[in-house]
Amino acid sequence: MCKIKEFSWTQFHETPIVGILRGIDETTLNRIIPIYIQAGLSTIEVTLNTPNALEFIQELIALYPDLNVGAGTVCNESDLEKALEAGSQFIVTPIVDQAVISKCKKLGVPIFVGALTPTEIYTAWKSGASAVKIFPCSQFGANYIKDIKAPLNEIKVLPTGGVDSNNIQSFFKAGAYGVGMGGSLFPKDLLAEGQEEKLLSHFMKLKSTF
Repeated sequence: MCKIKEFSWTQFHETPIVGILRGIDETTLNRIIPIYIQAGLSTIEVTLNTPNALEFIQELIALYPDLNVGAGTVCNESDLEKALEAGSQFIVTPIVDQAVISKCKKLGVPIFVGALTPTEIYTAWKSGASAVKIFPCSQFGANYIKDIKAPLNEIKVLPTGGVDSNNIQSFFKAGAYGVGMGGSLFPKDLLAEGQEEKLLSHFMKLKSTF
């Protein structure tokens, strides 16, 4: 396993958005990441079910030293080994897998663990999650975060799904530690060539909420 560059919590806390890239091609990746950084955003997750995901992770880490780069859709120890070998600075899962959490905790690699019910959320947190990814939050909204945080106020939660520029602040007001954003952060129409200025404005609008 290669030496993993340390995740910057300072950068994450300044703009606590995990940008989720799924199914993206290399040309688009290389065009939009400089815009993402220019806007002041700093954390990118590349899902492992994206073709060439591991190569993309390695490339982003090599080219953009100030970017937090991690692997998403990590479901088992095999996925984790590949992600860490590629240099992933943080790990995101859609499920609670004790072996994956334990290994990340042992290595000191931040892990955002996917969970939904109160029992799953509590289990993920007590097992060592750096934050619990509330997924799929698109079905429940910010009120669910508020309800979860009432009895489980010590748990850092990161709602993912259903977060956009219009409601992002409602999630933070409800107690979110951060948010995960995929299609709402990277809308397909703005990823097309020639839309760079509009994409920058879109990113800047989100950055301005902090």
